Amino acid sequence: MAQPVPTIYEQSKGAKTPAYAEIIDWWTKMHKRYPQIGMRTMGPTDAGYPLHLITLSNDKDSDFNSLRKKNKRIILINNGIHPGEPDGIDATMLLVRDFVTHKKQLPDNIALAIIPVYNIGGCLNRSPYYRVDQNGPDSFGSRGNSQNLDLNRDFIKCDSREARSFAEIFHLCDPDVFVDNHVSNGADYQHIMTLLTSQHNKLGGAMGEYLHQQFEPGIYALMKQKGFDLVPYVDFAGKTPEAGMIAYFDSPRYSSGYASLWHTFAFVPETHMLKSYPQRVESTYALMECFIGYTAANSAAIKKLRQATKQSVKTQAEFPVSWELDRGHSTEITFRGFEAGEKPSSVSGLPRLWYDRSKPFEKPIKYFNTYAPKTIVQKPVAYIIPQGWWKVIELLKANQVTMKPLTKDTTIEVEVLRIEDYKTTPRPYEAHHLNSDVKVSSGRQAVPFRKGDWYIPLNQEANRFLIEVLEPQAPDSYFAWNFFDAILIQKEGFSGYAFEDIAADYLQKHPDLKKKLEDKKAADTAFAKNAYAQLDFVYRHSPYYEPAHLRYPVYRVLK
Repeated sequence: MAQPVPTIYEQSKGAKTPAYAEIIDWWTKMHKRYPQIGMRTMGPTDAGYPLHLITLSNDKDSDFNSLRKKNKRIILINNGIHPGEPDGIDATMLLVRDFVTHKKQLPDNIALAIIPVYNIGGCLNRSPYYRVDQNGPDSFGSRGNSQNLDLNRDFIKCDSREARSFAEIFHLCDPDVFVDNHVSNGADYQHIMTLLTSQHNKLGGAMGEYLHQQFEPGIYALMKQKGFDLVPYVDFAGKTPEAGMIAYFDSPRYSSGYASLWHTFAFVPETHMLKSYPQRVESTYALMECFIGYTAANSAAIKKLRQATKQSVKTQAEFPVSWELDRGHSTEITFRGFEAGEKPSSVSGLPRLWYDRSKPFEKPIKYFNTYAPKTIVQKPVAYIIPQGWWKVIELLKANQVTMKPLTKDTTIEVEVLRIEDYKTTPRPYEAHHLNSDVKVSSGRQAVPFRKGDWYIPLNQEANRFLIEVLEPQAPDSYFAWNFFDAILIQKEGFSGYAFEDIAADYLQKHPDLKKKLEDKKAADTAFAKNAYAQLDFVYRHSPYYEPAHLRYPVYRVLK
C-alpha cells in the first residue's frame, strides 16, 4: 500500500508553507503513488515555468470530455494567485491526500481539477516580511507576479502568460464550480472564514437566483455544521460594522467575475489574516469539503441550470454591461465582531482606529447585496473586427470564441460607434490607464472590409463574454483596458495658413455648414475670437477630417 507523502505544513506543525519546488515535488510524488491523481503540464507563465493541472476522480479518469460524459460535476480549484495567501495551497494538499488514503470519501459524481500554485513568480519571491499584518506562516511569496502584475486583475486584459494559460485550463475543464482560495485583510472580527460569492444579480437569470437562494445558503449551513460561522466577504459601507456591509462586485477582471461570463458558479474564500495559520488552513479545508459535498448532492440541478443558461444566452436579446449598487434594498446578517473605537496613535499621536478584543459582540447588520443594471446593450447579430487589431483577436481565440475570417473584400452595412467622451485614470493601474464613463454615439454606415477581417457571430455560448469585452461602455471591456486607445489620437490634421483657402472654398460651396459656423460664433464668444477653433470646426465637418479618429473599430452587424 502506498505511503502518504508528508507536507511541509504538517512537518512544521502549521508554521510553514512550502516553496514552489517543494509544492511541485509533493504533487509529483503523490501522482506517482496514487493512480487516482492525474498531473499534467499546461501553458507557460511569466516566471519561465509551466502551470500544472492536477485531476482527481475515483475512477482514475483525467480526460475532461470523458468525465462530462460520465455525468461528473467538475470543480476547479485555484491556489496561490496571491502566494502571500497560501492557505489553499496547503489545505488542498491535505484534502486530496485524505481522499486518496480514504480518510475522506470523494463522491463518485465529482471530479476535481486543481492548479496547485498559479502565481509561480510570486511564489518564488519569498520573504517573511510581505503582508506585514498577516498572522503566519513563517515565510511566503509576494502578491506580484514576475511582471509585478496582480494576476487577480488580469483575466480580461491578459498581460501575463499566466492569464492566457488559465484561459486554456478553464475552457478545457469547463468547470461547474470554481473556487479561488484567498486570505482577506482589513478589519478585525471573530469570523475565521469569509466568502466572496459571485454577485447574484450580475450572474443573472436562473443561475443567479439559484446561487442566491440555494447554493450560497447551502454552503453556509454546511460550514455551520463543521463549526465555522461563515460570513460574506467583509467590506463595510462605512468605517465600522454598524454602517452595514456591501457585497463585493466582482467584475470580469477578477477570477470569479471571469468565471461568471462562462456560466460557472464561482466563489472566492477569504480567510481572516489575523487568525492563526492552522485555523485558516483548517477552515479552507472545511469550505472546500462543503463545496464538494453540496455540488455532489445537487449535481442534477447544477447541470440543468448550466445547460439551460448556455442555450438561453445564445438567443438572449439584451445584456447589462454596467451596474450600480441599490442601497434601497438590504438584508440582515449576523456579524460577530469586536467593538471599535479610537485611541492616540503611538506613531503619530493622532486618533487611530482599533478593535478591542476584550469586547466581542454579535449583532445583526445590514447587508447590501442588490445591484441594478446601469447600462444595457442590445445584442447585434455579429461583430466585425478588422484584422489589424490582432491583439484583441488573439485574446478572443484564447477564449475559444467562434469566429471566421471574411473570404473576400466586401462592403457591409453596420452600426458604427463613435467615442464621444470618456475619463481615464491619471495614474497607472495594473500597467494600464483605465478608461471609464464612456459615452458613445452611433449611426449606420456601409463600411468596406477586407479579406481576412474577422466576423464574430453572436449565436454562441461566448455571447456574454463577447458583449462584456467588445462593448466599449462595459467597465472591463478591451476599450476600458486601452486596447483601442490608438483611435483616440488624431493622426491627420491641417496647417492653418494652408487650410484657410481650402476652408473658405468649402464654406462657399456648402452654405449649410457656413450657417452652422456663424450660429456657433454668435452663441460662443470665445469661439468667435479663436481663428484656429473655427478652422478646426470646418475641418471636422468636412471630408478632409480623418474618419478613423474616435471611430470604434468593432462594428455591429444588425441584420
